[in-house]
Parts: sequence; C-alpha cells; structure tokens
Amino acid sequence: MITSIELGDFLSHSETKLEFENGVTVFVGTNGAGKSSIIDALTFALFGQHTRKSNKGLIKRGATQGFSKVEFSINGRQYQAVRKVDSKGGLAAKFSEKINDEIQEIAAGERKQFGESMTHEIEKVIGLDFEKLKIASIVQQGELNSIIKSKPKEFKELLNAIIGIDKLDVASTSMKEVTKNFRQKIKEKAGFDDTQIDFLLQDLEKHQNELQEAKPKKENLRVSQKKIQQELLNLRQKLEEDSPKIEKIKLLELRKQELTDYARRAIREIQQEIAQNERKIQDCEGCFQNAGLKNSLESQMERIDSSVKETQKKIQELSNQIASLREKLVLAAKLQLHDNKCPVCDSEVEKLNPLFQEEHLKEELVSTQEQIVSLKIEQETYNKKRAEFALQLQNARDAEAVLKAHAINNESELKRIKEEVNMKKTGIQKISFSSNSNLLELAQIDYHSKTIFENISKLEKETVGFDEMKFKNLKNSIDERQGNLSEIDQQLGAIMEKIAKNEEQITIIQNAIIELKLVKEYMVKLDSIQSNVFSRDGMVATSLRSWALDMISTKASEYLTLLNTKIQRIHLTEKVRDINIICYSKKEVLDLESLSGGEQVSVALALRLGMAKLLGSSNLNLMVLDEPTTHLDAERKKSLVEVLSQLSNISNSEMPMQFIIITHDAEIFEDSTVEKIYKFESTERGSKVTAL
Repeated sequence: MITSIELGDFLSHSETKLEFENGVTVFVGTNGAGKSSIIDALTFALFGQHTRKSNKGLIKRGATQGFSKVEFSINGRQYQAVRKVDSKGGLAAKFSEKINDEIQEIAAGERKQFGESMTHEIEKVIGLDFEKLKIASIVQQGELNSIIKSKPKEFKELLNAIIGIDKLDVASTSMKEVTKNFRQKIKEKAGFDDTQIDFLLQDLEKHQNELQEAKPKKENLRVSQKKIQQELLNLRQKLEEDSPKIEKIKLLELRKQELTDYARRAIREIQQEIAQNERKIQDCEGCFQNAGLKNSLESQMERIDSSVKETQKKIQELSNQIASLREKLVLAAKLQLHDNKCPVCDSEVEKLNPLFQEEHLKEELVSTQEQIVSLKIEQETYNKKRAEFALQLQNARDAEAVLKAHAINNESELKRIKEEVNMKKTGIQKISFSSNSNLLELAQIDYHSKTIFENISKLEKETVGFDEMKFKNLKNSIDERQGNLSEIDQQLGAIMEKIAKNEEQITIIQNAIIELKLVKEYMVKLDSIQSNVFSRDGMVATSLRSWALDMISTKASEYLTLLNTKIQRIHLTEKVRDINIICYSKKEVLDLESLSGGEQVSVALALRLGMAKLLGSSNLNLMVLDEPTTHLDAERKKSLVEVLSQLSNISNSEMPMQFIIITHDAEIFEDSTVEKIYKFESTERGSKVTAL
C-alpha cells in the first residue's frame, strides 16, 4: 500500500506531504485545487509517467526544479521512489528500500544501455507496469467507464496481468529453456535427441544389414588368406637358398657403383685442382717482369717528387720577388729627380740608384715572370712523368701482390705447376665411364680406388654361374603373392573394422533408442505441462481466468445491487481471444450500449471494484478514483459512499485494500466511515492541503 506521497514545487504544490492508511482516503476540494496532481505525482515517482505535455511542465511556476517522492510497502518491506526534474528537462531518479531506518539503493536513473532501469525494478516489485496499473487501479477523471469501452482483447490482457497469468509467460519461457537445455544435454551425451528416434531406427536397420552382408565376405577372405600364406612359405624356403648369392650380386653392384662414384668425385677434385692451377698460372704469368720493376720505379718516383718540390720552391721564391718588385715599382714612381735634386734629402745627384729606377724595376719584373712560366711548364712535365711512373708502380705492386697471394716465389715454381696441370689433364682424358671394362682404368686413380677394385674382383669370382633372372622371377612371384596377401589383409581388416564398427554402432544405437524412448515419454509429459500448465491458453490459465471472471462477476453484481440499478447481475465470459461483458436485469439481457450514462458508470465502477477485490491478493493493493461521482444522481452517489464505506472494512483483512477517492462532492462523505479526508484549497502560493 501507499504510505506517503510528498511533492516539492510540483505542479501547484510548493511543499505538500500526505500520509495514507489502509481503507479509504478522500481528497475533497474545488476544481483546480491540486487534487488530481497527486495522481501525476504518484505515477511520475513510480514510472516517470504523467498526464502533462512535458516533464518541465511538472515544475511549479517560478521554481527551477521539482520532485515527487512516494513511499509504499509490499509484503512487509518498505520502499521509496523519488524522481526530480529541473527547468532544462534534466531528470534524476532513485529507487530504494528502507531496512532498519537505513536507505539501501536498488536502482538509479534509466540508463538502459547499461542494463540499469529504475522503472523496470519498480515494475518487478509492484508486479504491474504503468499501463496495466493505470487501467486496473487508477481511474482518471472522466475515465471510469473506459473499462467497458476497451476492446475485449485488451480486457483479456488486462485480466491476465491482474491475476498474474503473464507470469505464466515467464514460466513458459523458462520451461521452454529447460526443455531445450535438457534436450541439448541429451544430445551432447547420446549424440541424438528424442526427435531423431525414427532416424536412429533407420540407421540401426542399415548397420544390421551391413553386418549380415560382411560376415560371409570375412570367411571367404580367411580361406584365400591361408592359401596364399602356404604358397609364400614354399617360395621363401627356395629363396633362402639363393639369397646369399643375390646379396653378393647386390654388393658387387654397390661396389662397382662405389668405384664409379669415387672415381667421378676424384676426377672432379682433380679437375677443380687443374682449374685452380690454371687460374693461378693465368694470374701469375707476366707478373715477374712487372714485379721486378718495382724498386726502380720507386727510386724514379722519389727523384721526380724531389724535382717537383724543388721547382715548387723556386716558383714560390720568384713569386715573392715579384711581390717585392711591385712594391719597389710603386716606391720608384714616387722617387723622381727634380732639378737633379733628391726628393728625400734635396741633395744634388746626377742619377738615381738602379734599384729605384722605374724602368729597371719593370725589366726585372718581366724577367722574373718569364722564369715562373718556364718553371710551371717544367713542373707540369714532372707531374705527367710522375703519373706514368705511378701507374707502372701500381702495376708492379699488383703483380707482386698476385704472386704473394698464390705463394709463387719464382718462375721455376710456376713452370712446375704448368707441368703438373698438363700431366693430370692427360691422365683424366684417358678415363671413360661408358662400360665396366674401364673399371681397371678407374682403379689406377689412387690407392683407395685400387682397393675397391680388388673387392669387386673377389665378388665376381664368388657369384660366377648365378642366374639372376631366375632369382628375380622367384622374388617377383613372392612379391606378387605378398601383394595379393596384403590386399586380402587390407580387405579383411576393412571387413573386420566394418563389422566391429557396425556391432559397436548397433549397441550404441540400441542403447540410445532405449534411453531416447524414455526421454520422449518424459518430453511428452513436459510438453503436456507446457501446454496445459504454463500456456496462457492452457488449462491452468483458463481455470484462473474462469475463477477470476466468476469472482469479478460475483463481486460486481453485489456492488450493483448496492448501487440500486436495474442491472441485477453482471456476467463475464471468455472466448478464444477476448472477454465479453453481459448485463442482466430481472427479466432480460441488457446491451451495454443501451444503458444510460449513469448506468454505464455504475457497471464500470462495479467492475473496477470487482477487480479491486481480485487485486486484494496482488502486490500493490490500491485503487484511485478521480471524480467517480460524475454522471451519478444523488441516490447513486449515496450508494457509492455506502459501498466505499463497506470497502474500508477490507483494511481489517490479511491483505488490506487501499482506496484514494478524489471528488469535489465533499458533502456526500459527511457521517461516512472513511479513514481520512484531505481538503484541497487553491491559494496565491499554490495548493494548500488540510487533514479534516
């Protein structure tokens, strides 16, 4: 039940807190006093839903944020739901449980992408979502008769939700999952499930037929196997007598091949040695002549280098003289006689010293420059000669390096190598690998080849007169029969493997069929439970709906009697996909469409109250009626009050029922036995609520 609702800057309420008890609580006041705002506060706190156009419309005018908090109890546990909204439309929400005066959070916000939903958690606790609770328990102003206006199929879905048949869907899903997992485990264990019994029977028959066909083939192969085994025994005894000679023949061929292979390798090595020596001869020929010039060339290079340095020195000295002459020439131009007097001391002189005569200095300068040109030409000549000698010296050094690399010290060594090459070439040219008659030639290569040839000669003497063709034919006969025996062995092995596999499969399939038949019987029972117990159209659901319809019909009829209408009885009937409402007077069946507005409201109220009785065993035992007396005459209003007064007695039961009545007809509740009445008034500061 709802224990309290608190509003802060919510719609017309600045600060309002309402306490609730079991039984009937009445809100009275004029239109616009803020009574219906309590419903919006209730649904907003629980589900984030309301009747306004936007969340920002919930905030009291002039405030920056508003909130609604609802506290309720279910099965002795205390819960609290709070939602806040600010002027920008931002939301904050928290759902908690009170345990020993401590608040423990269950969920916050609606971050469904992270698997978090406060609304979802509240739906699990209450047992109904907003839409279902709105139809079953919250009757908005002017919507009392919506229950008889709804489609029959919607009425049936509502009834299913109220009596908890929708939980059968959860159980049905779980049952299907259990059945699926059970069948999967059976398949993992046996390799098959109960749906494959017919296939297994066909497979069993196939394996049995294959087994019957394989057994005679096995016996025939056994007979053929023994016959060939005896023939092989006789042939092998004869083969053993000639085997030593054939082994020697084989060894003889191996030795011949060994000699040939060794000779080929030895000749290749000799050829490689010849090629290496020929390259050595080619590299070293002419090197002695060039290498002998090395010392002479080095001496000449030293003399040329000395001449180049001397010439360079003379050029530098003459260059210095030119610089000095040019300085003296500048000075001489300034030292000219004037009236045979010295320009420095003004003494009488006949002529200047030649060292200060400009003409003499110019002649000296030209002469010196000509000497420099001559020396540079001489230097260029030395450089060209030096380049020629440097090339010849490099060739001499390269020749010396080649001789050193090949370890040739003199021309006699090179001559000896040439003679060895010619001798080895002549020796290997005589050898041919075209026939066995040349084995003797191969034996002359070295000592090892001679030893191999001696072994060959010995083996040839030991195998004289042996008919290798007959031996080969004998061996071919053995091989042929051995091949036949191997083929029979393979066929026999395949037949025996086939028999073993068929026998194994027959045993496995027979055991699987026995087990799967038991599984099938069990699955049939599970399917029967699924269709009859957990299906919303099964026996259990049908029985529950039948019980619920009878209970609603009975209670609604009782309430109609109290409301004093011409309708004596209401009967709800279930069809395949919907539920029909049938009304009876004392003499006839009444069509809902033929009833007056007040009578339709009475029927709707009776059905609502009948459902309320049914809801007495659900999680949130609550019904809210907003202006339920609209369209009721004075007499029916009094009847409604009497009914509600009687309903307050439910609070004494084990599962108390809670009613919230919103009305502007305060006078009809005078002298009533309702538990609590709140008076709502509209003031300049907003709604004012007073407990009467």
